[in-house]
Amino acid sequence: MRIKRTRLLAVAAGLAAVTALGLPGAQAAPAPGPASAAQLARAERAVDAAGVGGTAWYVDRAAGRVVVTADSTVGDAGLAKLRAAAGSDAGALRVERDPGVFKPLLGAGDAIYGSGYRCSLGFNVRSGSTYYFLTAGHCGNVVKTWYTSSAQTTLIGATVGSSFPGNDYALVRYDNTSLAHTGGFTAADAYVGESVKRSGSTTGTRSGTVTGLNVTVRYSGGGTVKGMIQTNVCAEPGDSGGALYDGTKALGLTSGGSGNCSTGGTTFYQPVPEALAKYGVSLY
Repeated sequence: MRIKRTRLLAVAAGLAAVTALGLPGAQAAPAPGPASAAQLARAERAVDAAGVGGTAWYVDRAAGRVVVTADSTVGDAGLAKLRAAAGSDAGALRVERDPGVFKPLLGAGDAIYGSGYRCSLGFNVRSGSTYYFLTAGHCGNVVKTWYTSSAQTTLIGATVGSSFPGNDYALVRYDNTSLAHTGGFTAADAYVGESVKRSGSTTGTRSGTVTGLNVTVRYSGGGTVKGMIQTNVCAEPGDSGGALYDGTKALGLTSGGSGNCSTGGTTFYQPVPEALAKYGVSLY
């Protein structure tokens, strides 16, 4: 059975539009202009230290703001905690609301299977004459041996490396030499505004735009990942680990997010170059 080169990862539960929302409280009105580099650095550290689950954030240097997206699990108390942590730098925060729930998900279906879970194949890679593929770390953490179907009759191979939380990538070795594993991608860094596609075992190929870089996500179900790519491409459970790409440029591996492909969503991706460097493998 042929394993396709672009299989995409799993993400989230119900999302609609993202809307702007002011932080609660009467103090610290928004800064009159863009915050300074020092203010942005302090505000970003404060958001991280606040430890509020269900949030994602990145620094928008052009706007001079730390952009925080809070999912539906974050109430007024959580927003107030963020603001209190930022203190006099709270005006440097811009908070947006996402009505879904940020979390990495696994689902049942057809793609790569193991231990009762389903994920998606990302990009095929190699080291010398040994072939592997990349998928999500939260998938690799729970599945040590992968198969082509839920019946687990045709072996793909073993998970030989996995990282989650912190990062979200895993490396799986092709132990079944009868399986084809095509290539055709080169690694690249994403940029804001880039038109991208992602492919996953649940929802197929979907399109969208990169909306943020170097994003930190604290998933509601637990686990924080850093350095993520944020997009408005939809995804659903079972798409985890799949490929984010622009033409033949390999950009990311689906990590998590919120929403679905009926109402839309926000999704986050592990950049590919970091995973390649970690495992000393290359695309082909």
